[in-house]
Amino acid sequence: MPRALRHQYPGAIYHVMARGDGGKVIFENDGDCKGFLFRLGQVCGSYGWRVHAWVLMNNHFHLLLETPEPNLATGMKYLLGTFSQGWNARRARRGHVFQGRYKSVPVSAASDSPYYFRIAADYIHLNPARAKLAGGKRGKLVSYKWSSLADYARGKGAGWLVRERVLDAFELSKDGRGCRAYVEWLEKRAANDGGKVDEEAMKALRRGWYFGESSFVDKLREFVSKGTKKKPGCDQVARSHDEAEAEALAKRALDAQNLPPDEKSLLKLRKGDPHKVLVAVLLRKHTSVSNRWLVERLAMGHPSALSRLMGDFRKKPENLKALRRIEKML
Repeated sequence: MPRALRHQYPGAIYHVMARGDGGKVIFENDGDCKGFLFRLGQVCGSYGWRVHAWVLMNNHFHLLLETPEPNLATGMKYLLGTFSQGWNARRARRGHVFQGRYKSVPVSAASDSPYYFRIAADYIHLNPARAKLAGGKRGKLVSYKWSSLADYARGKGAGWLVRERVLDAFELSKDGRGCRAYVEWLEKRAANDGGKVDEEAMKALRRGWYFGESSFVDKLREFVSKGTKKKPGCDQVARSHDEAEAEALAKRALDAQNLPPDEKSLLKLRKGDPHKVLVAVLLRKHTSVSNRWLVERLAMGHPSALSRLMGDFRKKPENLKALRRIEKML
């Protein structure tokens, strides 16, 4: 049976969720949670994502995620892949960390009909209450550490968390008063009904491939009917964003390595210069640009030769230590 299509388009908003393989716990400690959020921040920076709500439970996570460019699949591949690599490395194990494919449900979020967007945000923030981990007799919902609701309460958080759209959906002011009103609303729901979402909304959330009104379904069907066709300019927009992010990181990395910033000067160094290879590995890890872009930007010859150079680089522990040093600097 063929896999369901990922509905990617500019400005899409998704409810994204993934569970641990076989239902196992994936967020065992604070280090796992911090590691996931660090990777999420990297993806938001590289792919332009905006997160409106998030929660990490012990064996799964939820995100209310906006992609200004149609790049959900590539971003999620990096997010889950790099987190899984680190998770396995810390435990000296191999194998899957997450169970199958992640779930990504497009959410209707039109400014004139924010009903479904509000439900998705509340559903995510009320997860700890439904799991009987916080809220009501178990203490404040906002005391649950690994949820964006704490950031709403503080009125600040990671740069990739965008609170204003949720507040606007509830017709609340986009300041401290609005944040406090939103938190109070959720605290009451957590205390009074354990964070339940009404049955009709739950049916819609479980339905599978969309969460919205009938007019929203019609819009999605247009994308499905076009098959693999993409809107004119989508690839160019996504690519230009990725390359701009890579260029900014390349300049910082080259400077940290005391290498010249321009391609003409880099040509004077040998193609396999270890400092250039380190920069290439760094860019490959933290951006989605192609090997061809890398060899042209860093004056490193042919893309196939670059793959071999990067593979050899990763085999040496001292090289990986150097890579980590540069990452901390940047």
